[in-house]
Amino acid sequence: MTPSETKAIVTLSLLAAFVDGEKHERERAEIKRIAEGLSQADGVNLPTIYQDVLMKRVSLASVAGELKSAESRQLAYEMAVCMCDADGVQSEPERLFLMDVRSSLGLDASAAQFSQRAEDIAAAVPAAVAVTAATAATPAAPQAPDSTELDRAIFNAAILNGALELLPETLSTMAIIPLQMKLVYRIGQAHGYQLDTGHIKDFLATVGVGLTSQYLEQAGRKLLGGLLGKVGGGLLGGLGKQAVSSGMSFASTYALGHVAKRYYAGGRTLSTQMLKDAFSNVVKEGQGLQTQYLPAIQERARTLDTSQVLSLVKNA
Repeated sequence: MTPSETKAIVTLSLLAAFVDGEKHERERAEIKRIAEGLSQADGVNLPTIYQDVLMKRVSLASVAGELKSAESRQLAYEMAVCMCDADGVQSEPERLFLMDVRSSLGLDASAAQFSQRAEDIAAAVPAAVAVTAATAATPAAPQAPDSTELDRAIFNAAILNGALELLPETLSTMAIIPLQMKLVYRIGQAHGYQLDTGHIKDFLATVGVGLTSQYLEQAGRKLLGGLLGKVGGGLLGGLGKQAVSSGMSFASTYALGHVAKRYYAGGRTLSTQMLKDAFSNVVKEGQGLQTQYLPAIQERARTLDTSQVLSLVKNA
């Protein structure tokens, strides 16, 4: 893609992020931080794009005009869909926005099918939580779970999410957040807590993991590194770039799991600042481990394809 197409895709992603106007200030700050961290790649200045979107200096029509190829239009739409679904199923403003995007980009019915697949992934965690809550006769009393088993589950989730970020398809990146949410849910449940999705989202936000901002960071690294959209030959091609990309998903998942384990084992008594500090420290630990386990991440990636993403989220 040309730099102007890359810029247009990022711009459309940010338009999608803010379309419903309901982003918490904490999430807006995270999106701004990510934009600043991903700035100046391939001639794309994300902080400037971020300001243009917030100040409404760009329009859907102007963005669509920059997307010349069918591939760039499809990728732009897919990223917009995933931005809308990153924090849950689409709101009405998001649904209408995506309809306008499909029309502006001249996309066919397959685009709507992609949106439905993304919606299915976004709905998988709330559905699983609702089923578990409905089958629980009474809230379980806190108990001491098998620590070794939980450590294994955290490690396997970190490997899987690192592998998903190696794949070039947008839906594979989107699955990382629901899998992280299900990991936190499983850890809380193991300690006797029946969590709802609102609590899980608050926990992630408290430690510093915004849902929309995390998707922007994951997809932004892949897009600006030239990994997104390379169906087939893109898998495991540029090892250096992909190692950096998968490293953050591995580390953040590893950290979320271990901080959640500490939090629920301690009766949810850690303060907000203690949670943030613990998460920051364990992320660094996870980043150190990622190099050691990169071969395992790559091997896991070789066994994955996009058709498995929904079943992975449902059955994790």
